[in-house]
Amino acid sequence: MKVAIFSTQSYEREYFDKFNINSQHELIYFEASLNADTTDLAKGFEAVCIFVGDKMDKKAIEKLAKIGVKLIDLRSAGFNHVDIETAQKEGIKILRVPAYSPQAVAEHAVALILALNRKTHKVYNRVREGNFSLENLMGFNLFGKTVGVIGTGKIGVAFCKIMLGFGCKVIAYDLIESEELKAQGIEYKHFDDVLKESDIISLHCPLTPKTHHFFNSIVFDTMKKGAMLINTSRGGLIKTEHAAIALKNKQLGYLGIDVYEQEEGLFFKDLSESIIQDDLFERLMTFHNVIITPHQGFFTHEAVEQITKITLKNFTDFEKGSYLENEVI
Repeated sequence: MKVAIFSTQSYEREYFDKFNINSQHELIYFEASLNADTTDLAKGFEAVCIFVGDKMDKKAIEKLAKIGVKLIDLRSAGFNHVDIETAQKEGIKILRVPAYSPQAVAEHAVALILALNRKTHKVYNRVREGNFSLENLMGFNLFGKTVGVIGTGKIGVAFCKIMLGFGCKVIAYDLIESEELKAQGIEYKHFDDVLKESDIISLHCPLTPKTHHFFNSIVFDTMKKGAMLINTSRGGLIKTEHAAIALKNKQLGYLGIDVYEQEEGLFFKDLSESIIQDDLFERLMTFHNVIITPHQGFFTHEAVEQITKITLKNFTDFEKGSYLENEVI
């Protein structure tokens, strides 16, 4: 099958070429993102493959349908950037990678916690400049702290297990409770109770209309003063403007994010020689207690390999008319 793969990076091409056994599929790579303005690039393709920065709104999908695209395959678990209703109306199948390496994202969330707490990002720069002072570097023991987990799907479960290993008290909020976690002593509580009791809160829930800007000024005011917030899920879960205010007022003690609600024009690009036009993002960067990473939580050898293999399987299943186990319905 001939597939147009959008928003590709060099490492993705390497993995796709490696696991596309015997060139079973004809893969054409585009660095450009796919949106309503770039759909002409998909002419002549039955399938397109997209990532989180591609925008499949109503207009884009209608254009794809007109040029004969029958499949949109996502190299991600989340599908909030795709208008599923329009795709179904146009007869376009939507496939995704529902799970690849939950440990990769969970471990990155822990890395953000440790870096913020022990200020390793500051230490790195200080030592390189010959500054070995310990002033303003004091952190706290994770042992005995209360960690609140919002969302206990596969990534949330992996994160909970790691934090139990640190000797933390882990509490959680989810509409669907994990019996596995409860058997390990993790207590599910009301959302507000998790906010009030947690020293650290980590977000592992999907972005939906109900969870959009879930963390806003009301929630920040409810949280324990000086608590740490970690987001490796979706940027839209946090109303960034309100987070900046909470940081300024010291209600929010630390913020570690691997996702950002306006990341589309920033992440996965080298903008080191550019002036970033996002004033709110630049505001976040001025806080000493904020760490931002560029959506790299998934970025391990194991995860990228799994994403590639499942994506290729999705192509094959669609081409052969097999059961589409990874279809978004």
